[in-house]
Amino acid sequence: MEFNQTQAIYLQIADYVCDQVQLQHWPPEGKVPSVRELAVTLEVNPNTVMRSYEHLQQQGVIYTRRGLGYFVCEDAVKKILSVRREQFLQEELPLFFRKMYLLGIELDELKARYEKFKQRQLKAQ
Repeated sequence: MEFNQTQAIYLQIADYVCDQVQLQHWPPEGKVPSVRELAVTLEVNPNTVMRSYEHLQQQGVIYTRRGLGYFVCEDAVKKILSVRREQFLQEELPLFFRKMYLLGIELDELKARYEKFKQRQLKAQ
């Protein structure tokens, strides 16, 4: 995993975990890799992964079973989608709209391109 310089590493790891959950690689009620396993996989300090897991526990994405490890919450996908959707609408979309305005891109053109994108995504699944 490549880390960027704009966001704390533990938050990038939390995003990675959320991606795995959303993509159903780690299903609801399924076991999440241990702190050490994920630290080795991502080549980071186990304390950093632990911080990510604690953050995700606070958000209700994962939970711990004493002596067994971490597991994906039953409604984790719904929670992740809700948080990410709100973040996109509040933070990223205004920047996107500004760029569209500055470049003179109209919604009609964008809609046509989005429909093509969705078609390609459906074929790829």
